[in-house]
Parts: sequence; C-alpha cells; structure tokens
Amino acid sequence: MSVNRESVREIIEAIGGKENINTATHCVTRLRLVLNDESLVDKERLENIDLVKGSFSTNGQFQIVIGQGTVDKAYKILAEETGVQEASKDDVKNAAAEKMNPLQRAVKTLADIFIPILPAIVTAGLLMGINNILTQGGIFMEESVVEAFPQWADIASIINLIANTAFVFLPGLIGWSALTRFGGSPLFGMVLGLMLVHPDLLNAWGYGSAEEIPTWNLFGLTVEKVGYQGQVLPILVASWVLAKIEIWLRKRIPDAFQLLTVAPISLLITGFLAFTVIGPITFTIGGWLVDGVTGIFDAVPAIGGLIYGGLYAPLVITGMHHTFLAVDLQLIGSIGGTFLWPMVALSNIAQGAAAFAMMIVERNNEKVKGLAVSSGVSAWLGVTEPAMFGVNLRYRYPFIAAIIGSAIAGLIITLGDVIAPSIGVGGIPAFFSIENNYWPVFFIGMGVAIVVPALLTLLFSKFSKAK
Repeated sequence: MSVNRESVREIIEAIGGKENINTATHCVTRLRLVLNDESLVDKERLENIDLVKGSFSTNGQFQIVIGQGTVDKAYKILAEETGVQEASKDDVKNAAAEKMNPLQRAVKTLADIFIPILPAIVTAGLLMGINNILTQGGIFMEESVVEAFPQWADIASIINLIANTAFVFLPGLIGWSALTRFGGSPLFGMVLGLMLVHPDLLNAWGYGSAEEIPTWNLFGLTVEKVGYQGQVLPILVASWVLAKIEIWLRKRIPDAFQLLTVAPISLLITGFLAFTVIGPITFTIGGWLVDGVTGIFDAVPAIGGLIYGGLYAPLVITGMHHTFLAVDLQLIGSIGGTFLWPMVALSNIAQGAAAFAMMIVERNNEKVKGLAVSSGVSAWLGVTEPAMFGVNLRYRYPFIAAIIGSAIAGLIITLGDVIAPSIGVGGIPAFFSIENNYWPVFFIGMGVAIVVPALLTLLFSKFSKAK
C-alpha cells in the first residue's frame, strides 16, 4: 500500500494532534508512540483510515499497526508533519515507564528480561519436539524411528544436545538479559549465570536423589555445593545484586583500574551471596511457587484449566502474560514440564480462529477481510497481537468467543493432564513441544479452540447486526 501525506495527517489528528505526541519511534510493522493523553485518541476515526490496520495500547505505548515496509514511510511523514525527533526504542520505553504503576513496571521488567531470550527457548522447544518424534514409539509405528532405523540415532542425539543447551544453561541466558535490563555488563551476567550451573556443582535435578550433598566450609559456615539448573528466581535476584554492585563500583573506581577491579569484586561478592543467601532463599521461594500452582491445579483441575484458559488473552491486554513465562520455566526446571503453556497455545489458536471467522462476517469489507486473514495466520503461528488488537477487540464479540473457546479447551487438556517438557511455538505447531502420549487430548483441545470460537463468532455476529 502506498503511503500518502493526507493519510498520515489523518492519523495525527485522530490521536489528538501533534501536541499530544510525547515520543515516537517505529518497529517493523507499527508506529510506537507515547502520548500525553491517550483519552484524546479517536479510535473509531483512527481505524477507519485505510493506512491503519489496527491499534492498541500496551505498557504505556500507543501502537498503530501500519504494515511492513509502509511503516517506515509513514513514520518519516509523521516526523515531518509533527517535528518530532526519532527516538530509540529505549527512549520510548523509558517515557512509557514514567506512566506506569509499580506492578506495571515490575511486569515490564520481566518482559524486558525474558522476551530477548524467548527465540532461543522456542527454538529449543521445537528441536526437542523433533527429537521426541524420532525417539518415542507409538507415533508412526509401535517402535520409535531410531529403533527402526538405527542410523538415525546419532542424528537424534545431536538434535537433543542442541535442543537441551538453552535449558541446561538457562541461567546464563537470563543473566545476560537481566544485566542488560538492570544497566550492568551483559557479559558479567552471563558469567554469573554459568557460574550457577558449573559442572563442579551438584546438578539441581539430582539434588533430591543424591545420597550425599557436597559442601563448602566458608568461615565456619556450611554451604551446599548445589547448582541451579532450570531455576529462574536465583539468577534474577543475583543479577540485580550484581548490577547494583557493578554500577556502584564504576562510579567510584578510576577508569584506569576498572578492568582489574570491577569484574573481580562484583562477581566475587555476588558469587558468595548467590551460594550462601540468594540461592537457598530463592530456591525455596521457587519451590513454594511451584507447589502453589501445581496444588491449585491438582485440587481443582477443571476450574484451574477453565480460568487460565479463559484469562490468558485478557492478561495479554495488560501485558501481565509475560510473568507466566517465568512460571513456565520454573515449572519445567522443577517438575520437568509445564501444564500452563499448552493452554497458552490453545488461547492463541482460539484468537486466530475468531479472526478467521471475521473474514466471513466482514466479507464485503476488503480491509477487515485482509487483516483477518493475515492476523489469523499470525495467531496460529504464535503471535496474537494483530488478531486481538486489529480485529477481535475492535468488534468485541470475536474476542469473547475466543475466550470461551479457549476456556473450554483449557479445561479439556487440564483434565487430560497434558504437559509440555519445553516451550515452543504457541500456535498450531505447539504439539511438537508436547509429549506425544498427550497428543490425542491436545488435538481434541485444539479442535475445540478452532471450532467453538469460529462458530460463536458467526453466531454473535447475527445478534450484533440485529441490534
């Protein structure tokens, strides 16, 4: 689509004029704005502009979906018309953070830490799924592929090694990302994370079955030499401490001596604290978190599946869904799998199904029909924002239909004890990351997540047009 100046001027007027723009930047598909007063936005007028494919507000940013390629031209014209200077994404995030309450800032911090490492985790999940297909029997035949064709065994072994790396060294990934977020040196964060899974430590996954726990004697204090494989909380807290120590030292030590002093002192102090205080305390808290979540689903699995399956999409609107990635990773590290993430995948599928149904409902509206198709495909591949904010929330009833379908599907797979040993693509390909013995139940849930939202969307549209 060509970008004309008049369309961009209409966008500026619809968001309250150039005086309402605090900070602006853009990503691959969206204008990302921090507005002085979002109540001045005329959303109906905005979304009726041909150039605009959707809009939504999240984490203090008002985002307008334009499309790949065209957003660059739109932003250039917007900058010329308003005189706004292009800001970096960090500038926009910082400006948006000023408008957040403490809970929103905490959620945003977790998102800033986990989103950068998500591609590595999703890739690992997909590869683990491929390994499962090769090594587990009952998929193509009674025996596994590697049993039937031994020449595939080493290939499966390499795939498994590559897939497991992101999970085995997860604290290293989190440490790198957390130090980036907290303002320290990412390299120090990676070293700290790898320190917590050092081979000299007792592997955390073998802690419960170990006959003897090795220890250190530190000034009369007995400290267990235990690693934190698969754990999230220890590295998060330790990274925050490391960043604070590093920043404090850099302000007080002359530049000429920083290379020889800052890293050794920072890592030494944080390392001692990680193994003596931070690790044991956060490991215990992580255990309580896992016990609490699993306890709820063990006690009332139907209600747990119904609520989480239905509430995940509304959590995406608030941005709070990012907190559950940390819970998923904690569950995988503690009990070997997550029963929450499969419901996330079904929620995404449900949003896509509702968007596809809108293609039929709005078949005479070429703009909505085109957006429904592209955003539905995106949702079925794990990215739901275009479908949710561009189509479903715009008409409301498709969003409600998707929530109902997702809740029912969540109930079904929870009662079927579906579990995923890893996180993969949160859409149609999700079954690759789920143990194959749970596939029949998951496919039933997937069918419900497709059929129910689509049928309800078509049904609700009749009532909506009748009003």
